[in-house]
Amino acid sequence: MAIKKQFSSFNELLSSAETPVLVDFYATWCGPCQMMAQVLEQVKDQLAGRVQIVKIDTDKYPHLASQYMIQGLPTLILFKNGEPMERIEGAMQAPQLVQHLNSLL
Repeated sequence: MAIKKQFSSFNELLSSAETPVLVDFYATWCGPCQMMAQVLEQVKDQLAGRVQIVKIDTDKYPHLASQYMIQGLPTLILFKNGEPMERIEGAMQAPQLVQHLNSLL
């Protein structure tokens, strides 16, 4: 289960993170995004303590979607030290995502 946290800003969330942050830019109406929710739960379990997963609803935060040039959903961006380091567009299965993230962490 995802943990809901409140931050005064997205930058605060990124700068206060002790591990890399994988941000899932999604929309509630997006079918592949709903599929990725289950995938990200599996990824969270397998990479516990190595990566923090955050979901951003692009309909609620359009300024963030615009800032990070989100064109298609779902889009995942891995942030390290507050900076975007990897971008993954489209849905994928948990084993492939875990393998890809392991190569970056």
